[in-house]
Amino acid sequence: MIRGRSFSTWPCPSRSVVIALPTWRCCAVSRVFGQVASDPTVFRLITTLAADAPKALAAIASARATARAAGWQAAGDRAPDRMITAENPLTIDLDATLLDSHSEKQCAAPTFKRGYGFHPLLAFVDHGPDGTGEPVAELLRPGNATVNNAADHKRVLAAALAQLSWQPGYRVGRKVLVRTDSGGGTHEFVDYCTARHLQYSLGFTLTEAIVEAVNAIPKHVWTPTYDSDGEVRPGAWIAEVTGMTDLTGWPAGMRLIVRKERPHPGAQLRFTDGDGLRLTAFVTNARRGQVPDLELRHRCRARCEDRIRAAKDTGLRNLPFKSFAANQIWVAAVALALDLTAWLQTLALHHHRARRWEPKTLRLHIFSIPVRLAHHARRVHLRLSRHHRGTSLLLTALDRLQPD
Repeated sequence: MIRGRSFSTWPCPSRSVVIALPTWRCCAVSRVFGQVASDPTVFRLITTLAADAPKALAAIASARATARAAGWQAAGDRAPDRMITAENPLTIDLDATLLDSHSEKQCAAPTFKRGYGFHPLLAFVDHGPDGTGEPVAELLRPGNATVNNAADHKRVLAAALAQLSWQPGYRVGRKVLVRTDSGGGTHEFVDYCTARHLQYSLGFTLTEAIVEAVNAIPKHVWTPTYDSDGEVRPGAWIAEVTGMTDLTGWPAGMRLIVRKERPHPGAQLRFTDGDGLRLTAFVTNARRGQVPDLELRHRCRARCEDRIRAAKDTGLRNLPFKSFAANQIWVAAVALALDLTAWLQTLALHHHRARRWEPKTLRLHIFSIPVRLAHHARRVHLRLSRHHRGTSLLLTALDRLQPD
């Protein structure tokens, strides 16, 4: 019971309402949503599903693809796949992260950063600078999984593309852009993207031959980079060295672009760096576009780090089970929660800066609003605090989610 506050009322004739109330704080949750499963019940369910993990994961992936199709269709012009072309593709970002394990869990292993745990590989659909993103594939791996494992990248990308192929005759092709760091810049993965006719923008490992070619580039050839606002980015330059290096054996149409920039304070230079500038490279098969535009597009891959942080804030940070199969189911459940959050923001919060909020901010402003459950004239009302900073936003979101 909340005292000393005024409340606005939301009618709830069907005894259910689309609002994420914290089940551990509000005793009225079970009266709104029905019986809420206890933690032991949830753990037993996941353990049961883990007995046949491949079948359970396939069923979850199928359900997610169906729900994603319905959600994107309801989003209309705000859907990530609306009006995509080769010049304006749908972007899939692949990236890996490390998860620490503080106990002896199955398949936990030492990591390349001298930790101990797991090394999952994730794929996200990027919603652009005005949105967040949503997961489309997850692969839980032991901590000693290599960074540049082409087989894992192919597996995750195939699962991600399967999430987009829900319509008969739907073909992605060059309308989809795949971005990764240098872990994805392997010969096998580039060949795979080429075979599937996908666009790619992949980090590329510098070799001595590439460094020699870069050192031979005249200073006037280097082009300044710029930021998302179109302003020149100080201390960074780019150049295309496709015709200056031997790319024999690589797919036709692959372009190699190198960036040099002043390292941030405290950063250590590598043996491939020269003149106090850090060198990085990426490859792309984009047929059109100026080099600065392609470099900016590749650099926007950093938004994937925000998606991973949101996943860890939603339950990915710690895997609770000893069984590897059960932890796979847990990762799939985390992805489901991230999907629901992304669809909520796309469908109901697109009019507000909450479209870009991460889980912690959403919990603070929307998911933890004080409420009271009231009964009047055989109807159930959910009364929200009128003075809470998120009440107006939540009511607007609920109105947008109601069927026409």
